Amino acid sequence: MKVSRDLREVTKSNKTVLTVGTFDGVHKGHHLLLDILIEKAKKSGGRSLVITFDPHPRQVVVKGGDIILLTTTGEKLRIFEKLGIDEVFVINFTLEFSEFDAETFFSKYIIDGTGIEEIIVGYDHRFGRGRTGDENFIRQLADKHGFKVTYVEAVMRNQINISSTQVRKLLSEGNVKGAAEMLGRDYEIFGEVVHGDKRGRELGYPTANLECDSENKLLPANGVYAVMVELDDKVYKGMLNVGRRPTFNLKDLAVEVHLLGFSGEDLYGKNLRVKFIERIRGEMRFIAKSDLIIQLEKDKTSALELLKDL
Repeated sequence: MKVSRDLREVTKSNKTVLTVGTFDGVHKGHHLLLDILIEKAKKSGGRSLVITFDPHPRQVVVKGGDIILLTTTGEKLRIFEKLGIDEVFVINFTLEFSEFDAETFFSKYIIDGTGIEEIIVGYDHRFGRGRTGDENFIRQLADKHGFKVTYVEAVMRNQINISSTQVRKLLSEGNVKGAAEMLGRDYEIFGEVVHGDKRGRELGYPTANLECDSENKLLPANGVYAVMVELDDKVYKGMLNVGRRPTFNLKDLAVEVHLLGFSGEDLYGKNLRVKFIERIRGEMRFIAKSDLIIQLEKDKTSALELLKDL
């Protein structure tokens, strides 16, 4: 899959079937759109092209820019490639770029830039300053420039539109299983193992203190989770805690993962990919360490039961 980050790197082709969007989460609604994109490109003998943005537009145009991401740009690219997208054009989203009106953006970056045979449009997609570039606007341009438009309806789950907002809501509630149903895959985080306070080792449950690769990555609600962990091309079962460790009167948010059955070397400096399978419990405060150890034993039993078929 070719990835371009400058319009000059993109070869113009009028046999281009494309779509435009942030695609945060790359959920099932996005998957349907992207599957249609790939199918249309193959039928026409053209290329499938995704135009997306980095950073997320809301990080630039919204005061505070505090949107929490479901997927980093690197994760999105990995998913696009796995799905079979031919090319991705990642536009550097700046304040200057955000001032482009819909027609200027479409003319410069698509009509005169990438070229276009057909565009696949999601049900809620809008672009350009003031978000004036909607489906009707695109169809007017299509009549003028002679390209095709395919409109994709929303994908529903339990009578609710699948969306990045809904996935964030489920994760904020700790419902990683529900989020996975909307995403079409387990929610995951990626990061490097860094030095912690080694309290887990003292309790008989040594943990890897994980520093996520992006500070804007959304973490599920505080609590303990059954997880699957990828390490050096191997997969381990594990339990993970997201929280502030109230038993020890600590305030900093920490992500700590214990690999079940792992007896290898120190993990410091290693990269882990963690997939959330199911929440075991919420965050708890214990008066005595012995009570915490008893609970950790229960958590381990729960994790092994939840992961037994994986």
